[in-house]
Amino acid sequence: MARLVKRAFKYRFYPTDEQAAELSRTFGCVRLVYNKALQERTRAWYGEQRRISYVQSSAALTQWKKTEGFDFLAEVSSVPLQQALRHLQTAFANFFAKRAKYPRYKSRKKSRASAEYTRSAFKWRDGQLTLARMTGPLDIRWSRPLPEGAEPTTVTLSRDSAGRWFVSMLVEDTVVPASATDAAVGLDAGITSLVTLSTGEKITNPRHERRDRARLAKAQRELSRKAKGSANREKTRRRVARVHARIADRRRDFLHKLSTRLVRENQTVVIEDLTVRNLLKNDKLARAISDAAWADLRMMLEYKCAWYGRELVV
Repeated sequence: MARLVKRAFKYRFYPTDEQAAELSRTFGCVRLVYNKALQERTRAWYGEQRRISYVQSSAALTQWKKTEGFDFLAEVSSVPLQQALRHLQTAFANFFAKRAKYPRYKSRKKSRASAEYTRSAFKWRDGQLTLARMTGPLDIRWSRPLPEGAEPTTVTLSRDSAGRWFVSMLVEDTVVPASATDAAVGLDAGITSLVTLSTGEKITNPRHERRDRARLAKAQRELSRKAKGSANREKTRRRVARVHARIADRRRDFLHKLSTRLVRENQTVVIEDLTVRNLLKNDKLARAISDAAWADLRMMLEYKCAWYGRELVV
């Protein structure tokens, strides 16, 4: 029986100079609000054993906008700032429920630059997306169509370290469960073979990182020779980031194809309960384990089995 699920569709887009400047300001404000709210919560928790709620953080945000030195927060859309506080609330809920570690501060260099807009902060009309405080729609490259009649409920704008811009649209989609089958398969994770199936088939590890290792090493050597803070260093840093992005894109594409195939062909999929974090402590194998991305494969199998009526046994 078909059912509605929420799916995210991600596309590249190319902002105008004005749009890029507005989004960059918004990314910076989102990071600032998240870190400032985290600082206040940390002070209250460790200093007074007192929890601060989302409502209290939201009220504090209103006051920050009126404070000299932080009044620039009022110059960007308020929705992404509120969403940052909601994400922090979720992070603390997971921490107190012992599902996650204590929330960490967002770094300007290491954290992904992103901002989330809910329905009140964007306009969707005739297949065009226009964000709050922007005069024109985004130039999106539609690599695949949205489901017919679907309208985004939430959009997330992001910029990766290679300088590429992305928009992820959350929509409701109808998923039809796959036809029932008696087939079952077990997966044994490995290094030489990414996984060995219980049928005896071995899925070769593409070793995406190793294939680009020489190119990556050359770019990193060039980066080390550039003066810190110079335009040439930033240009070379982008070159290194593009190599990393190429590796990640190919790895993700391969895992999507593999996980989809396994879910379509089998009613039951059995996988190992690997603690990848502990395995990465092995210095000799850490690089190969990271390149294999077993955790990503497991995540894909989990939600695809749920979508298509399959059983995942860990």
